[in-house]
Amino acid sequence: MAHVETKSMNNGWYRFFKYVLIGPWLWLWNRPFTEGLGNVPKQGAAMVVSNHQAVMDSFYLPLVCPRQFTFPAKKEYFTGKGIIGSLQRFFFTSVGQVPIDRKAKDAGGALVETAKSVFARGDLLGIYPEGTRSPDGRVYRGRTGMARIAMETDVPVIPVAMINVAKANPIGTWIPRPVKVGVRFGTPVSPHEWARKRGLDPKEHQTMRDFTDFIMHGLAELTGVEYVDHYASEVKESLAAGNGYPEGAEPNQT
Repeated sequence: MAHVETKSMNNGWYRFFKYVLIGPWLWLWNRPFTEGLGNVPKQGAAMVVSNHQAVMDSFYLPLVCPRQFTFPAKKEYFTGKGIIGSLQRFFFTSVGQVPIDRKAKDAGGALVETAKSVFARGDLLGIYPEGTRSPDGRVYRGRTGMARIAMETDVPVIPVAMINVAKANPIGTWIPRPVKVGVRFGTPVSPHEWARKRGLDPKEHQTMRDFTDFIMHGLAELTGVEYVDHYASEVKESLAAGNGYPEGAEPNQT
């Protein structure tokens, strides 16, 4: 099965961006706070699962964590033309992101194999189960790719809540606003133990669906926002078409 080869995390450019070029400015500008950072193991493979509020999620999360992450990213970040495209490709590769073709027939399989190669090195994989940025900061229904990785590998799953990042980096903006952001790490979950306690088979798709829902509800609670049982991509399509929120996805006005 095809997958993307990932490089070692001994990345000099990553350290340069984090500790010299970008990181110090973000610490001063957005003053990120952390909670539960001790839930991230100091070594060994794990999957860090986060809600997705903004592009800058992938900056603040690595910024506050001593260990480097590998993030799957849409392949369009790596296929740009000209000087800008080359610089973009260089940057995303340098900070540990790997291209995934979401429209490919076996995109899910490629993601799993890429994750396995990351875990084989004893590294961290960061993933956003919503698959796209939340249109309004709430936590939306997750895709099951995360759970498939979890059930096939049984690595610890660490839920992470991104706080106020949508306010610092609203959709359509590139330069963050001076809003204080936070990263809250939850208690790690053992996928197979979770399934065993509920009498579920890790190989069954319904188990993966249930595990995804469990993690997403937990992320909503950890973040302190409402959970929406709709896919964010479908809600965004409806809003873009001028049809408003689908029934049942409307923001709570109370």
